[in-house]
Amino acid sequence: MICRLCPRSCGAERTETAAGGVCGQPLRPTAAKAMLHRWEEPCLVGAHGAGCVFFSGCSLRCCFCQNRDISQRGVGKPLDAARLREIYQELIAQGAACIDLVTPTHFTPAVLESLDKPLPVPVVWNSSGYEKPETLRLLEGKVQIYLPDLKYALSAPAEKYSGAADYFRWASAAIREMFRQTGPYRMEGGQLKSGVLIRHLLLPGELENTRRVIDWAAETFRPGDVLFSLMAQYTPQPGAEGNLRRHVTRAEYAAAVQYMENCGVTDGYTQERTSAKEEYTPDFDLSGL
Repeated sequence: MICRLCPRSCGAERTETAAGGVCGQPLRPTAAKAMLHRWEEPCLVGAHGAGCVFFSGCSLRCCFCQNRDISQRGVGKPLDAARLREIYQELIAQGAACIDLVTPTHFTPAVLESLDKPLPVPVVWNSSGYEKPETLRLLEGKVQIYLPDLKYALSAPAEKYSGAADYFRWASAAIREMFRQTGPYRMEGGQLKSGVLIRHLLLPGELENTRRVIDWAAETFRPGDVLFSLMAQYTPQPGAEGNLRRHVTRAEYAAAVQYMENCGVTDGYTQERTSAKEEYTPDFDLSGL
């Protein structure tokens, strides 16, 4: 397959076993962990947790990624669509409130095969937001909840930290496509059953970027359309430079929360700054696979 699944459109030849492209992965899916994850937003975890499958590789490759071992260093175990389906069923048997597919875009063909038949819980497409609408259209009817990041509205930090100056152009179009598929979010008993939940991670020193992200969300969607999660959990990674060497300050996050409220973005979540701890990142030990 000459791969053009993501906005990088790198044209790499990816086969079932031969890795290639920006994502650095073969077509056959590779994952690093499957688990009940209790640290997602409350509307996703239920009584026991979200049933997360953490896929290996990523086409965005942010320099501050907390999951760098799997996103950029190749940690993972080869699977196939049949085994993926079994993993979903095992997680559901453990009480998973949803099946949460983390960074699955570059494995879209195999994931689609694994979702050939409906599951009894919602399927969550948990991605960087750096997506092609035409790839997302393949998922229509298979995915009930979209959980995209909206990392950047400004091109300068997008280029500096992710090498993707065009990030906002693609992510904004992708989120509109996600909303087209799901419509306004739907909750039952405090649990999200369908819809779009946009995540934004405030980066240290990048408050203006966060304001522009909030502006876009407020201008694009009406109250009741989407959920918005403003995250404070940025954790400095080894080798970080400049502002990325520190955590987000209390004042920065308070300013972002106040701006969000002033813009009328009230459907969603804010986060305690104590969430910025390394222990919230799973141990990618291949368990559950």
